[in-house]
Amino acid sequence: MIERAAHLPGLGVCSGPSGYGKTYASIFAQNKSNAVRVEVGDSWTRRTFLRAILREFGETVLVKATTADMAEQAIACLGEDPDRPLIVDEADKLVDKGMIEIVRELQESSGAPIILIGEEKLPAKLLTVERVHNRVLDWFQAQPCDLDDARELARAFVPGVTIKDDLLDTIRSASGGRARRIVVNLAHASELARNQGLKAIDLKVRASEPFFTGEPPQVRHVEAYQRKPKAAA
Repeated sequence: MIERAAHLPGLGVCSGPSGYGKTYASIFAQNKSNAVRVEVGDSWTRRTFLRAILREFGETVLVKATTADMAEQAIACLGEDPDRPLIVDEADKLVDKGMIEIVRELQESSGAPIILIGEEKLPAKLLTVERVHNRVLDWFQAQPCDLDDARELARAFVPGVTIKDDLLDTIRSASGGRARRIVVNLAHASELARNQGLKAIDLKVRASEPFFTGEPPQVRHVEAYQRKPKAAA
């Protein structure tokens, strides 16, 4: 997106199910590219969104500034360095609230690349806003973790324990390839290894323990509490 030709549109979209590691990837990309990054909140308005961008740029926002004033200030900040991307996480919420057009305005007026990150349905949601959808240069779908990814997660989050490949691949499969669930299962495996004084753990050791899959517990059929009848007065 940074190295695109000047005449090409400047929006990119990264989408995928929850837990695939999109937010961590965006933070990594932010650090690599000196990008500005904001994560949209459920309660945000246009003013909140623009204020968050300006704060990331270190700008002071006047109390009496209108939404248009803040948008103009944000465009100026983005335009100062058109090679510095803006990453907008949880961008679904901007579409749901009818606020996504402001992103198009920021991008077109500044020329800076803007990356929208959201859930799997984000591309379909953007289809309903033609003026934004037609300005997307690149669509990128987050992928589930493979065994190599699981190894990297193990090195990063449980460095003190060696997780054997048979257990790693079972964890990856049971987690549906979702990085967040893999990390939870790795933590459980690491705790089990520490409790047993092991430096390495494989599927044979872990087999007796259930894996975290994200599924809620089944509804239990609990007998109603039997109240004792009141004694006669």
